[in-house]
Formats: sequence, C-alpha cells, structure tokens
Amino acid sequence: MSVDTIIAEAQRRRTFAIISHPDAGKTTLTEKFLLYAGQVAQAGAVKARGGRRGARSDWMVMEQDRGISIASAVMQFEYRDHVVNLLDTPGHRDFSEDTYRVLAAVDAAVMVLDAAKGIEAQTLKLFEVCKARDMPVLTFINKWDRPGRDGLELMDQIEDLIGLRTTPITWPVGPGGDFRGVIDRRSGDFVRFTRTSRGATAAPEEIVTPESAATDEGDAWHHAAEEVALLDEIGATHDPKTFLAGETSPLFVGSALTNFGVRHLLDAVIDLAPSPSPRETRDGSYRALDDPFSAFVFKVQANMDPSHRDRVAFMRINSGYFERGMQVTHERLGKPFSTKFATSMFGAERDTVDEGYPGDVLGLVNASDLRIGDTLYDGPKVAFPPIPRFEPELFWSARPLDVSKSKQFRKGLDQLDEEGVVQVLRDLDAPTASPVLGAVGQMQFEVFAHRLEFEFGAKVELTPTSWVVARRTDAETAAEVRQLRGTRVLGSLDGTLFALFDSTGRLSRTVADNPEWLLERVVETAG
Repeated sequence: MSVDTIIAEAQRRRTFAIISHPDAGKTTLTEKFLLYAGQVAQAGAVKARGGRRGARSDWMVMEQDRGISIASAVMQFEYRDHVVNLLDTPGHRDFSEDTYRVLAAVDAAVMVLDAAKGIEAQTLKLFEVCKARDMPVLTFINKWDRPGRDGLELMDQIEDLIGLRTTPITWPVGPGGDFRGVIDRRSGDFVRFTRTSRGATAAPEEIVTPESAATDEGDAWHHAAEEVALLDEIGATHDPKTFLAGETSPLFVGSALTNFGVRHLLDAVIDLAPSPSPRETRDGSYRALDDPFSAFVFKVQANMDPSHRDRVAFMRINSGYFERGMQVTHERLGKPFSTKFATSMFGAERDTVDEGYPGDVLGLVNASDLRIGDTLYDGPKVAFPPIPRFEPELFWSARPLDVSKSKQFRKGLDQLDEEGVVQVLRDLDAPTASPVLGAVGQMQFEVFAHRLEFEFGAKVELTPTSWVVARRTDAETAAEVRQLRGTRVLGSLDGTLFALFDSTGRLSRTVADNPEWLLERVVETAG
C-alpha cells in the first residue's frame, strides 16, 4: 500500500470515546449518531448485510437488565466521507479503569452531561481520568428540553471541578424546559428546535436570521444574545491549539432523545477532533503513520457471543496498512502472530474485515495469547507504552460455593483478570495462597460474580478483607514493607507490585517515615 494512501486514509479517521455519568443519555446519543450517519432508517434499527439488527451498544445481559453501560463497546461507521470509530465507555466511576484503557485507544472524547445534574460526585473520576490523559474533549450538554441548570453555571462547574475551560459553539435560546433552539456562534444564526415523533428520525433544522429570531422569540432571544456577548467578552471562543492540548472544550447544547443538536456535535467530531497522529513508543520515539503496521491491544472481552464462547482482543492500529491474514510479531512473546480472524465491530455484532488503517479499532477473535497492553507489529520492532492498572480501592476474597466447580472458578478467575474486570492479586512468594481480588468500585465485584456464575458455571461467595488501601511499589521497597505489621505485598497479572495496608493511617506513617520508598498512585487524578 502506498504511503500517500495510508496518510490519506488516516486523515479520514476519527476515533473517539463517549464518556458520561449514568442516565446522562450517552447510549441514546450513541444510537442517534448512527441515525445521522445513515446506519439506521429509524433509531433502533441498524443496516446489516443479512437484514436488520439491534442498534444497542449495551450488549451484555446485565447492562440491559440494569439500563447502564458496564463494558465498553466499539462501533465503526462512515459519515461525511470519514470513517468513524466510536467507543462507548462504561457510565459509572466503578469502571473508570476500563474508561482509562479506552481513552488510551482514541484521539478525542465527547463528554455528555445532564443539563439538570452537571458533573455528579460519583462519576467525577471518569472526567478526571480523561483530563489526566490531556485528551481533547468536546462537551455536550444534554436534555436541555427539560428543566435544568443555568448554562453559565454549568460552564463554571466544569472548570472548577476538572479544570477544563469550555468554549461554547452553540448556545441555548430559552431556559431548560422552555427550549427554543440554539445560537450558532460561528454564523450568529438561530437554529430553531424541532421535535420529531419519538426521536425516531433526524430532526429538521430551521435556520433563522438573528433579526427574525429577535422578533419571533422575544425576551428568550435577547437574554441568550446577551449571554453570547458575555462569552465573546471573556474570550470563551474555540481555539484549536488549546482544545488539542486538552485545556479547553468546545461546548454544544441539545437533546439526544429528540435528536436536536446531534448533527452539530457529530459534525464537530469530523471538523474539530484530530485525526490519528504519530504515537509515542516505549523508548520515547514516535511511530510515524506511514511506518510498517503496528497496533496495541487495549481491551479483551470474552463471551460477547455466548453461543460461541469466544474471546475478542480489541486493537487500535497506530501505523501502516493492515491486511487480514498478514503475519505480524507479538512483541511481548517475541513470536509470529496470525491475524486471519480480524473483524470490524458494531457493538456485539461483527463482520470480517479485510483491511485497516491508522485510527481503526478492530477485533481479533480467539487470540488467546493477547493481553491488554500488548503490541503487534510488522517490520522493525516497536513496543508501545503499557496501559497501567489502577491501584485497587476495594479488596475482597472469593471462593466457589460448590468445590466441584473449582476448575471452572479458576478458569473464570484467570479470564476476568485478563479482561480487567477485577485485578487478581497474588502472593508471588506463595503461589498457592488464596488470591485477593482488587477493584476500583463495588460494581466490579457484582459483574465478576455475575459472569462467573452465568458464563463459567461457578457461583461464588465474596467476602471483604481487612485491606483498605494500596500503592504501587517496587521489589526493593516491597522487601521493606513486608517487615511491617498490617501490610502485605501482592502482584498483579502484568507484574505490578502493590503494597497493601490495613489503614490509611498506617500508609501515611509509612510514607512519612520512609520518603525514599516507592509508594505511589498509578494514575494521578484529583481524587
């Protein structure tokens, strides 16, 4: 494949994630993107070669039962002659580690907020994780057709809580619950809000001149125009440089349920979000887009198709041309790897894919040797930085309720550890000792127990342990920590050592008494 073709195809790619708190409308927005991209004739029905299929990005039974996103999903589609790789992330802070892994594979993110709730405390960590990666973020204030908070107040909250300065591109006319439409600050025109029946089809957009809007909308228009003038005065205007640096965020307003504002946002993904760029490697150099093929694995998911009990490794292509069936090198194992079972993903649905370019996210089916963070490459050797696993915040033990299911329990334990559902922490000096399960949040344990029972046939009993806090450490410090009371050192799948403490006070005293010891957070956020 020619260099010009690879560069041109990379420039057509937009690879981004959607993040939000539960019930902000993230999954609804995802499905409306598909509507506007022509993947559906009506919301909820997706085009497929063999007929029609559901548009749900929440494919796991537990997700559908609870109405929340638990596992990240990948969907690829075309819009305006661009290839869009959309990654729908879990919508709860308990899965912030999964969100972090997804953010390692994208070039931008869309942050969805509920106009009435803004940034909620229990999901603040999701947005802190996004900020920690200096990720370019577009902000969508959803549900403006319902009563909500003041727009300027929401802007202040975003800046105060996560340090991201918003630069509105569309601004609401009429308060939440009395939504008239938006002012497009790029043109000054008024785009009138129009409902569609059950939000099943694209919302008509009536473009109105400022003069006509002032006459038709009266006080609502004048109030919005005054706020826009204030935004101009304080310099809250889109700046590509600060946006790409993760310092400012273009802001859009709308209603995903009724489809209003969805096109504005999807167009902004194409017009403002960056295309793939050279990726930094483990040695600090950069892999150019037109270098030979390279990719890294950021997610592993088993049993997406229960009838086949398969295992899919998701890879982000960083450079070169990918052709299904090509032989590449598995960097960690140093051996050849076949890519004949490559697929493009659409939630739980998949199609065989024959080629890929930088920015594409593809699935490798039944690639049992692949783990999160692995690099695949062709040509000169390359390795991309590992994806760190968060230090656990909760520590539980698990045992099968039926000892005859011990084999299934161990198989499920290993699989869910590889997927990152929980971290299985083991005593490297005593391999036969019972492991400790580590998680960022309680819901991870619920998913772990549910999947062990229904996918592996091993119902489990989970019990909290005495450990309350962990910090990443190294072998030298670990030897010292093991001498202290109320501590334990355990290792995770990727070889990371964690020092566990039975109280935050003991951790604080240990750090104060031994400043030279390595006891650190894995990913620094404001939390």
